[in-house]
Amino acid sequence: MTANLRLRAVRDDDLPEFYRHQLDPEAIRMAAFTADDPADRGAFADHWHRVRSDPGIVSRTVTVDGEVVGHVLAFPVGERTEVSYWIDRGHWGRGYATLALDALLRELPQRPVHARAAKDNLGSLAVLRKCGFVIRGEDRGYAAGRGREIEEYVLELPA
Repeated sequence: MTANLRLRAVRDDDLPEFYRHQLDPEAIRMAAFTADDPADRGAFADHWHRVRSDPGIVSRTVTVDGEVVGHVLAFPVGERTEVSYWIDRGHWGRGYATLALDALLRELPQRPVHARAAKDNLGSLAVLRKCGFVIRGEDRGYAAGRGREIEEYVLELPA
């Protein structure tokens, strides 16, 4: 892990990196719940326009030594707040997702906070557990990144 990881507001020049990150086939498979067509630049641009213009969404770029390595989000789903994150596969296994999610959670005053992860996404489940999330349930949903319905855990960071 590194102390050189920082979160900052998402900037226009981050978006090409985010787009590149979301095209990685292994990352798509692992994340599972992705855009229907990760290569659709128009849908990508529309998505990030909505994210950045919604005052209810907290979006941060994750940098390490000034390099964009991913992003973290907190967003409303009904009455709940959920979090998600994406770290470029070239930077997996270095603790960046855990550090980034922990930093985002320190920005959020509300608890509980929720997250979802594919049951077989052991890396993401480890990140969530390290940040204090506990499994509260299970669900099934269509995962565009796998082209089929899969099982997922529903997790909560308690108050």
